[in-house]
Amino acid sequence: MPGPSLHIRRDWPRPTEAELAPFRDAPTGFVVDSRGRRGALHHGIRPITRATRFCGTALTVWTRARDNLAPYAALDRARPGDVLVVATDGYDQASVVGDILAGMARHSGIVAVVTDGLVRDVPGLDQVGIPVFGAGISPNSPHKDGPGEVGFPITLGGMMVEPGDLILGDGDGVVVVPRGRLAATAAALVEVRETEAAMDAAILG
Repeated sequence: MPGPSLHIRRDWPRPTEAELAPFRDAPTGFVVDSRGRRGALHHGIRPITRATRFCGTALTVWTRARDNLAPYAALDRARPGDVLVVATDGYDQASVVGDILAGMARHSGIVAVVTDGLVRDVPGLDQVGIPVFGAGISPNSPHKDGPGEVGFPITLGGMMVEPGDLILGDGDGVVVVPRGRLAATAAALVEVRETEAAMDAAILG
């Protein structure tokens, strides 16, 4: 019988640490303001774990509904600092991420998991310790049959995400910065930080 239909890209450009550095401690709201007040994923993609803060580069996955073979396969392409971003076309009847996948992801150097699907094993996810964002929680489990894609552009939360894009999150949500917009966004972020600091000083005295 033929094997599962997985399309896996070997590699793709990723930002340098110098390009990521300006965003490491930036609130998502500041980054949105630096992008012309846009760039956040849909508010339905929210923190599931106690840990929420992350900043890294997108390792993109598309998986068929109720299946998570592709997210597991993506771990072979992970580099330290990647964020596993899993598009399910918004499937809401079974989980696609659990504590085993998250634990293996962490050991592969992944710093967070984001999906427009559902997750499970919340106590275990908190023990793993990396932030996990999703559209909800369900104990229903997925199959591992494929098909799926790794390392190609995906759409989730109303945004296009390409492999190597910057993706960061906190308690307010998740923001995407296209790799080609990093320099311009970082420059605008300097002004946003200065404006916010001045307003805080005026308000707090």
